[in-house]
Amino acid sequence: MNNKLIISSSPHLRTIQSVQSVMIDVLIALGPVAAVAIFLFGYRALITMSVAVFAAMLAEALWLRRLNLFGDGSAAVTGLLLAMTLPPDISWWIPAVGAVVAIIIGKQVFGGIGNNIFNPALVGRAVLLTSWGSHLVGPIWPVPKPFHFMADISAVTAATPLAGEAEALDTALSQLLIGDVGGCLGETSALALLLGGFWLLYKGHIDWRIPGGFIATVWLMGTLFGGGFYSNSVTTGLFHLLAGGVLLGALFMATDMVTSPVTPWGKLIFGIGCGLITMLIRLFGSYPEGVTFAILTMNALTPLLDKFTIPRKFGEVKQVA
Repeated sequence: MNNKLIISSSPHLRTIQSVQSVMIDVLIALGPVAAVAIFLFGYRALITMSVAVFAAMLAEALWLRRLNLFGDGSAAVTGLLLAMTLPPDISWWIPAVGAVVAIIIGKQVFGGIGNNIFNPALVGRAVLLTSWGSHLVGPIWPVPKPFHFMADISAVTAATPLAGEAEALDTALSQLLIGDVGGCLGETSALALLLGGFWLLYKGHIDWRIPGGFIATVWLMGTLFGGGFYSNSVTTGLFHLLAGGVLLGALFMATDMVTSPVTPWGKLIFGIGCGLITMLIRLFGSYPEGVTFAILTMNALTPLLDKFTIPRKFGEVKQVA
């Protein structure tokens, strides 16, 4: 009887979901991406993901003086997302440093989960990119070796398809779909990313407006302004959509509940803004990829988007000056 009658102040909102259950669903959604990464790059990919996840959980546990390492699961999600933005064979200390930065600077200094302004995993990546960029850019990306779990993947490296038109033309769209291409752990297989994204949509954890606006804008700008170098304009737009971190960012990073808008129009504008900035950096900037800084920029604009897109109350009268 005690569980049937709950007296509390408004708002009276009840749900069986918890932060931990949501984070577990996100980890499940990242499962196919992680599995494909291990299949393509072997034990080095597993080490990179394990170090990032463990460092993130340990940093949060120490900060909160908590014995439970897993906690609500948000630190594990942050660590795994950070690992997805890194090369598979990177030195172990880089994902460790990035994970600590993501948890402490990107999350805890703002007051913990629910209070951070920026996506913590992308904060960690941005710090790594600006501090140790030589480990994250250039022809340093291992060529995938499927079925060779113990192979030395650092023996043969190349630039990513986004490095230039020559590298892009050497990569078929089918390779981008299945993941048989060099890149970050979470940027290779579009099919694995889409499978995880559909799971989050099915569970109701993400709204279609953010990834939809993001993906549509990237494809449209790639089609209109990509130069048509990849066979024709349409396939050039598809290349920009499938290559790099667009799908990872659109489905898993930009949709972060804490750092994205809550209003329907705010979410759509947020997604469009992420796609616009990503393509401006790709087409006219000095970096070959712009997903990280695009999402972080739109994170900063989230309060304004919520403010100006909040629905008007029924019967509200506009104030006349």
